[in-house]
Amino acid sequence: MTTDGRGPIETATAELASWLTGAVGEPVPVGPPRTDGDAAGLTLWPLELRTARQTRSSGAVREPYRFTVRYLLCVTGPAGLPRLDRVLTAATTDGRYPVVLEAGNPPLWTAFGAVPRPALLIDVPAQVDHPTPAAPPVLQPLRLRHIGVRALTGRVVGPEDQPLAAMRVELPATGSATRTDPDGRFVIVGVPHDPDHPGPVRLRLTGRGLVLTADVDPTEPDLVIVCAPPTH
Repeated sequence: MTTDGRGPIETATAELASWLTGAVGEPVPVGPPRTDGDAAGLTLWPLELRTARQTRSSGAVREPYRFTVRYLLCVTGPAGLPRLDRVLTAATTDGRYPVVLEAGNPPLWTAFGAVPRPALLIDVPAQVDHPTPAAPPVLQPLRLRHIGVRALTGRVVGPEDQPLAAMRVELPATGSATRTDPDGRFVIVGVPHDPDHPGPVRLRLTGRGLVLTADVDPTEPDLVIVCAPPTH
């Protein structure tokens, strides 16, 4: 529903009728094809709904359901021919509403109980919007604090304090990564540092067939991380 309470089909019909009024110079009534031969002008009628290509939704926000409303615009007497001319000219000039010249199917007019007459099919895109989930209320004032960064240095060793070179050392929180040198040493910069909420820093170590995690104290001046081989 729109903000004025109208549904998507009603909205599409009202917008098309307004555009037709501008093209023709007078209002175009909405209704099925009229059978009285003395009537003059045009009539507009929603003929069918056609599904459109959908967009895949992701996350909490759902994409609208998209479809097309196909309208039948036909003359209701000889005086409607110049009006239909104006619509066709306007449609092919501004390109807002594509028209289809396939309204001459006899079963269509038989279904309406009317004689065949010049007509256009007009396709109008429409969609069903899904409400966006409301954000949770903010219960406390927003506070902005500057969080510093620091460098983290250490060594990666194996059994008997043997340095492990070319080990990948990664900080998953930021994606920063480095590799140990021939002495097993490493330096990672840009480690978040919050003195009001100190805590361990998690590192991921990969190499030599090992994938390990280690929670380390960032205040240690020279960390030593021991990587033991897997036991079988």
